[in-house]
Amino acid sequence: MTMRIPLSVAVVTSALISTTAASAHHSFAAEWDSKNCREFTGTLTKLDWQNPHPYFFVDVKGPSGKAQTWSFQAYSPVTLRRNGTDRQVFMDNIGKEVWVRGCLAKNG
Repeated sequence: MTMRIPLSVAVVTSALISTTAASAHHSFAAEWDSKNCREFTGTLTKLDWQNPHPYFFVDVKGPSGKAQTWSFQAYSPVTLRRNGTDRQVFMDNIGKEVWVRGCLAKNG
C-alpha cells in the first residue's frame, strides 16, 4: 500500500528548490514557475527542518529506473503547524513512499 504524507496542504503546495537558498524572503511568483508543476512519487529520504522554510528530499526513479534525488521547499514551520503538520509527520514517513506535487524553480 502506498503511504502518503498526510499533509496534503503543505506537500501539494510545496515547491522544488534549487541547491542554494534565497538570500531574502520571496514571493512564490518570484522563485517558482506555477505553469511548470508536476507530480512526484518516491521515497522520502531526508528532512531539513529550518526557518524560514523546511526542505525535504525524495528519491524519484527516472525512466531508466535510476533514482534521482529531488529537493523540495515547504511552507514555513509556523504555517505548517497551523495547518496541522509538524516535523514529526515528516519524520514518521522517512523511508516510505510519498507523493508530492511541486512547481519547478524558475532558475532551473
